Amino acid sequence: MRPEHKFALTVYLWGTICGVVSGALSIQTRAAWIIGALMFLITDVFVKMVLKDNLPEDLQGLEGGQFRAAVLRKAFWGWFLFWLYFTMLVYTVGIDFKPVPYNNQSLLSQMMNKT
Repeated sequence: MRPEHKFALTVYLWGTICGVVSGALSIQTRAAWIIGALMFLITDVFVKMVLKDNLPEDLQGLEGGQFRAAVLRKAFWGWFLFWLYFTMLVYTVGIDFKPVPYNNQSLLSQMMNKT
């Protein structure tokens, strides 16, 4: 597998982990969304720990702040979408959400009352 694909999968995995943690903690307190979002700032540590020497070419040879900035820039959208999806999924499952139709003629009401 190409290093770029391994990098993307690693970022998706980290986004999933952050989303599950954020969603599970947000059942207790709303500040957990911020905790989950702040976990993005250690994405470079997770990527370096998982990939070690198998980094994409554009990240090889970078050290310190340059490496961190490049990883955060490259990983943002992949991480963000997985984090947001899994945060909302775990939160919704955790609070035992039940949809409530407010109109008898709505599609939701028709789907729920159809026998």
